[in-house]
Amino acid sequence: MFQPLYVAATGLNAFEEQMIDITNNLSNARTVGFKRGRTEMESLFYLQRTFKERLTEEMERLGMKPYASPQFGTGVRVAATPKDFSQGPIEITNNPLDFAIQGEGFFQLRMPDGSVAYGRAGNFHLDNEGNLVDPNGHILEPGIFFPENTTSIVIRQDGTVFVSLEGEIEQTELGQINLVRFPNAQGIESIGQNLFRATSASGEPIIGIAGEEGFGTINQYALEYSNVDVISEMMRMVMVQRVFDTVSKAVQAYDGMLTSLERMKQ
Repeated sequence: MFQPLYVAATGLNAFEEQMIDITNNLSNARTVGFKRGRTEMESLFYLQRTFKERLTEEMERLGMKPYASPQFGTGVRVAATPKDFSQGPIEITNNPLDFAIQGEGFFQLRMPDGSVAYGRAGNFHLDNEGNLVDPNGHILEPGIFFPENTTSIVIRQDGTVFVSLEGEIEQTELGQINLVRFPNAQGIESIGQNLFRATSASGEPIIGIAGEEGFGTINQYALEYSNVDVISEMMRMVMVQRVFDTVSKAVQAYDGMLTSLERMKQ
């Protein structure tokens, strides 16, 4: 009797989750290194209501083709919320510690628990000890220490780090910024703060040098911003709102049917 209400509830819940995803995308439209999410849905299992067995047997005896058993869906659910890792727009800055990855790859960052996370945001700075860190204080892996007497910083497109030190003519090489990619980037898991972690679905991270073996290049004095298309997200929002309203009206119509049935019984 109440199956239509259950089906409608699954739809309302699924579109509520899609609206959350859209809102999150719009909220991060200007976030450095943010990758938009999308919501993938799938139908729930179907129930089969069969005709009486005797009727089917009689039709087969008479050589008639039995009617196909009617199937009724039980609703919808969110199957996945994968990230879109397409390139975001790159903007030029005046900060020598701003790095943008042009192409495939992630930066490696050391988390407080010792694990490694991965991200595309390249808005780095130096902490009090001279380590290169992200806005949340996570140290770039492998770590690069900058001496106090550093006067200028140069990052080549392959990630090699050079500095000019006070009182010295020639530049000093400090280290290498490596990039990481995954066999299946869609399998990595978001952990917040524009960071991801590897999972069994993503496969083991592949570490390499920028500009080689399919890795992108590292551009200094630049930042990659969110790849969210605000107009597209607004269109998705309107569509979700309309479908949500339609399902709500279906619930109201079914409630009216139940009310009419109750009156007929009286």
